[in-house]
Amino acid sequence: MDIPAYSPQDLEPAVQKRWQDQQSFRAPSVPGKEKFYALAMFPYPSGQLHMGHVRNYSIADAIARYQRMRGKDVLQPMGWDAFGLPAENAALKNGLAPAEWTMDNIAHMRGQLQRLGLSYDWSRELATCTPNYYRWEQWLFLKLWEKGLVYQKLSTVNWDPVDQTVLANEQVVDGCGWRSGAPVERREIVQYFLRITAYAEELLEGLDTLNEGWPEQVLTMQRNWIGRSEGAEIQFPLARGEGVIKVFTTRPDTLMGATYLAVAPEHPLALQAAEQNPALAEFLERCRHGSVSEASIETQEKEGHPLGLFVKHPLTGAELPVWTANFVLMGYGEGAVMSVPAHDQRDFEFAHKYKLPIQIVIAAESAPVEAAAMTEAYTGAGTLVHSGDFNGLDSVQAKTRITQAVAERGLGQKTINYRLRDWGISRQRYWGTPIPMIHCEHCGVVPVPEQDLPVVLPTHYQLKDPRSPLLDDPEFLNVPCPRCAAPSRRETDTMDTFVESSWYYARFACPDADTMLDARAAEWLPVDQYVGGVEHAVLHLLYARFFNRLLRDVGLLPADAVHDEPFKQLLTQGMVLKDGSKMSKSKGNTVDPQGLIDRYGADTARLFILFAAPPEQHLEWSDAAVEGAHRFLSRIWRLVHEYGAENLMVPAELSDEAKDLRRAVHQCIERVSRNMEGRYHFNVAIAAIMELSNSLMKVGADAPTDLRAVLGEGLRAIVLMLSPFAPHMTEILWEVLGQKSNIIHTPWPSADPEALKSDTLTLVIQVNGKLRERMDFPVAADNNAIEKAVLASPAMQRHLEGKTVRKVIVVPGRLVNLVLG
Repeated sequence: MDIPAYSPQDLEPAVQKRWQDQQSFRAPSVPGKEKFYALAMFPYPSGQLHMGHVRNYSIADAIARYQRMRGKDVLQPMGWDAFGLPAENAALKNGLAPAEWTMDNIAHMRGQLQRLGLSYDWSRELATCTPNYYRWEQWLFLKLWEKGLVYQKLSTVNWDPVDQTVLANEQVVDGCGWRSGAPVERREIVQYFLRITAYAEELLEGLDTLNEGWPEQVLTMQRNWIGRSEGAEIQFPLARGEGVIKVFTTRPDTLMGATYLAVAPEHPLALQAAEQNPALAEFLERCRHGSVSEASIETQEKEGHPLGLFVKHPLTGAELPVWTANFVLMGYGEGAVMSVPAHDQRDFEFAHKYKLPIQIVIAAESAPVEAAAMTEAYTGAGTLVHSGDFNGLDSVQAKTRITQAVAERGLGQKTINYRLRDWGISRQRYWGTPIPMIHCEHCGVVPVPEQDLPVVLPTHYQLKDPRSPLLDDPEFLNVPCPRCAAPSRRETDTMDTFVESSWYYARFACPDADTMLDARAAEWLPVDQYVGGVEHAVLHLLYARFFNRLLRDVGLLPADAVHDEPFKQLLTQGMVLKDGSKMSKSKGNTVDPQGLIDRYGADTARLFILFAAPPEQHLEWSDAAVEGAHRFLSRIWRLVHEYGAENLMVPAELSDEAKDLRRAVHQCIERVSRNMEGRYHFNVAIAAIMELSNSLMKVGADAPTDLRAVLGEGLRAIVLMLSPFAPHMTEILWEVLGQKSNIIHTPWPSADPEALKSDTLTLVIQVNGKLRERMDFPVAADNNAIEKAVLASPAMQRHLEGKTVRKVIVVPGRLVNLVLG
C-alpha cells in the first residue's frame, strides 16, 4: 500500500484554512444548548510566543474541543492586554509610537496563535487599547464616581524614579520596581482609588463558593490578602493638648503591656514634630526613599525616632512615648500601632534596639516570667498578669473584658479590620486608558459628560523620555469645564492596566455591544473554565472578582448567586522548565515555539506539552520527548492509512481474542473520558491512547474479520480521542477512515458497558495484609470456590509452607486475605 508521508508542514495550514472558511469555531450569539465558556488568560502582545503561552493555550484548547465534542455550545475567544509600561518602554527603546509597536506585535502573535490551530472564535477578538473597548471602562468609572466607589485622596505611594509612575504594593519586589529594577521611593500624590474595601467581606465569603473549582493555594492567597481580623479600635489621648491617636489591635488582651506607640513616617503628628526637630526631619526624609509595600517593610531593618510626644494609656492613664517607625504603614488603620514588646516580635526587637520598656502581661508555662530573661517575644495566649483588675483572666476572656472597659470610657470599641486596601488606579504614564475627569479652578474635579466619551488617547507620539506626552499636548489638555465653561484641563493620569484585564472576560460575550455589556453576557457567564498562571492569584483574579460585582451592582449582570463569581473553575498551570530552571533569555535556555512548529508541526508541539506533565505541575523540557511525540503521531498516521476505510461492522458474536481487544478499546474510552472531565490529567489520557494503539498494531491485515472490525472501532475511537490534542492530523485521518461528518462536530465516543464486561475477574491475594499474588477467577465464582482455588494454587504454596491458615477473608470483587499463624 502506498501510504502518503505525514507532513504537518503541508497538512496543518490546509486544515486551518478549512476551519477558517467554514467558521468552524464561531460561537453562537446566544447558546441554544448547554453552554461552555473556556478562557485562557489573554496575553500581553510582546510580539513573540513563548512555551508558557503554548502550554497555557494548548490546555484551554483541549478542554474547549472536548466540550464541543460533548455537544455543548462552546465559546473560546482571544484578545490582547495591550496597554501598559512594556509597550511604552519598548517604544522608547525602538523609536516607535507605542500604538504602532503594539498593533504590529498583535498582528504577528495572532499569526503564531493561528499556526497552533487553536479553536478560537476570532470574530470576538478585542484589544484593550482600542477606544471601543476602553470607552466602557471610562463609562463605568463615571458610574462608580457617582456611587462614591471611585474617589480621590492624597496618598503615600511607591514611586518608580526610572519608569516615573506609581506602583502598586504588589509591583514592588525586594524594594525595587518590578520592571525597571530601580529602588522605589515614597511620595505623596493625589490618586484615584477604587473602593474595593467596600466589598472585602463579600469577596472573602465568595471564596467559600469556589472550594470545588479553584486550587486551594489560590483561595488561601486571596484569604490572606483580604486579611479579615477581629479586634478592637483603641484611642490613646494625647497627654498634652487635644486629640487622640487611634490604633487597631487583634490583641486587646495585651493592652496593659503597651509601653509606647509608633506612627507612620507620613503621620501628621510626625510631620508636625519634624518642623522643630532637624534629626527627626532627616529620619523622615530617609524613610521617604523606602517602599510602602508590606513585603519590603517586613525584610528591612527596623528603625525609628521619638517624636517628643506622649499619650495617656486609656485604662491606667500612664504616659507612653510616641515614636515614628519605618515599619508602620499610613494605609493601615490610621497609621499608628500599639506596641507591646513582650508579646510582639517586631516590637520586641525595636524596644531592645532603642532601650524601651518591656512589660510581660501574658503568662504561660513556656513563657519567661521576667522581661530581662526574654530572648524573644511570647506571642501565644495565656493568663493575664501585671494587668490590674484583669489578672487571672485567660486571653479569650480578657479580649472581651478589656474591649468593654475601653468602650465604657469612650476610648474604644470592638471592630473588624481588613488587610485589603483600596485600589489605587492612577498611573503617571502615557500608554493607558485616560481617566475621564477634568480639573477646573472654580468647580474642582469634574467628570467628563457621558456623551463626550470616549476620551480618546492620542496615538501619534514618538516618545523621547518617560515623561507623559499628554502633559505637553495643549490639544489634549485644554478643554472647557463641563459645568461653568471656564478654561480647564484634562486629567493626564491613566488607569492601571489591571483595570482593563478585570472585565475583558465579560466583554468577550458581547464584543459588538453598544453598551458595556448586554444580555449575552448573562447568557455566557460565568466562565466555565479559566486557565492561567498562579502568579495572578492576588492581583488579576481578585480584581476580576471585584469587577464582576461592580458590573452586577450597576445593573449589567444579574444579581444572583450564579453570576456573583466570574470564573467557575480555575486551572493554574505550571511553568515550562529547561535544565531545571524556568525558561528565560537571560539564562539562555529558551526554546522557540515557532522553530518547534516549523520542524515538527503544531500537533506534535501540543501533544508533547500536554503529555509531558499534568497541567498544574511544572513541565521539564525534553528534546527526546518531543521527538517521541512526533513518532507516535507518525505511527497513528500509518496505522490508520493501513486500515483505510474498511469500516467493518463489529459482529454480535466475537472470539475471545476479539472480546479482549474490544474490552481494551472501551476501557481506554472510559479512562480517557474520566481524565478529560474535571481532573484534566491529559498526560494519563494520552498514555492510555498510546497503550491502546500498541494493542491495535498487533492486528495484522490477515486477521479474522471480527478482529479487523474491532481494530476499525478502536482506530475511530483513537482518532476521536486524539482530536483535542492533535486536531489537524485527526481531521484528515477521520476522512481516511471513511467518515463523512466533520470530526469537530462528531460526538465524543462513549464506553459500551457490555464491552467492558469480562468472564473473569482479577483479585489481589494478600498474606497477613501484604500483597503476594494476583489471580484470575470466573466472574460467577462464589467465595468458597475462590478460597479453594487460592489454597490449591501452586503459586501460593511457598507462602503457606509450614504455616497454619487461621482465616480466609474474601472481599468480593477486590481481594482475598489469608491470615496465617
